[in-house]
Amino acid sequence: MAKDPVCKMDVDEKKAVATSTREGETYYFCAQGCKNAFDKEPEKYLSGGSKH
Repeated sequence: MAKDPVCKMDVDEKKAVATSTREGETYYFCAQGCKNAFDKEPEKYLSGGSKH
């Protein structure tokens, strides 16, 4: 399981609604809205936490 970097929900990589790749790392999202928020301000969600 991966963790949605926006809402922190656990996401099954095989069933993720959306994904985004940044600096060679793939992030998985529970909803398109979380992906949109991440793509708009990735540093906001990546600073201070693990990548998954």
